[in-house]
Amino acid sequence: MDDRTNTIFGWALAAAGTALGLSIAGGMMFHGENPEKKGYAIEGVEEAGGGGGAAEVPIASLLGSADPAKGAEVFKKCAACHTINQGGANGIGPNLYGTLGEPIGQGKGGFAFSDALKSVGGNWNFDKMNAWLTSPRKFANGTKMTFAGLGNAQDRANIIAYLNQQGSNLPLPAAPAAGAAAPTDPAVANVTEATKGDTADLANTGTPASGAPSIDPAAKGDKALGATPPAKE
Repeated sequence: MDDRTNTIFGWALAAAGTALGLSIAGGMMFHGENPEKKGYAIEGVEEAGGGGGAAEVPIASLLGSADPAKGAEVFKKCAACHTINQGGANGIGPNLYGTLGEPIGQGKGGFAFSDALKSVGGNWNFDKMNAWLTSPRKFANGTKMTFAGLGNAQDRANIIAYLNQQGSNLPLPAAPAAGAAAPTDPAVANVTEATKGDTADLANTGTPASGAPSIDPAAKGDKALGATPPAKE
């Protein structure tokens, strides 16, 4: 009886030793360490604290290679609210013929622009038009414009080249030298700083008005390129 008990105890001890040996061997073969960076990498998303995103490319650097024909395609987002032919009627937004070079928020057959846009001052130049198309609400805080903006810089360059061909024909600016100072115009600088690294269209989560191409729910209500309807809201 004692021999049988000793045998069983011996087999149990041997099994425990074997299991322990296998565990140690497995740990050596499949050794794991904590990764230096936890989580999964997501393409297109910058790591927090990585310098605040890429610097905004000056629009003057893109206009030389801009394609007005592609700009005409981008302008289809605006066509529900604007005409652009010479002598065209104002609609939800003003007629945009000859806009570049004109005073901001003035003219256009007496169109009722918002006070926010009028207060910007100056004329529509390439930098201001780029800032406006990037984010109307940041360019003129309080604007009634409901178009959220174009986050893609090349799309903006293309549409600005197209707009310039429609009755303005201003000479294109020279591309700035590397390391040139950022724009000093407060309206332009505000938008440039706020949208560094932005490469996608701003989110449109509101319910579009009938015929409107895009709605910015945070805007107070100038529709398309800076305007209110002919009948004041």
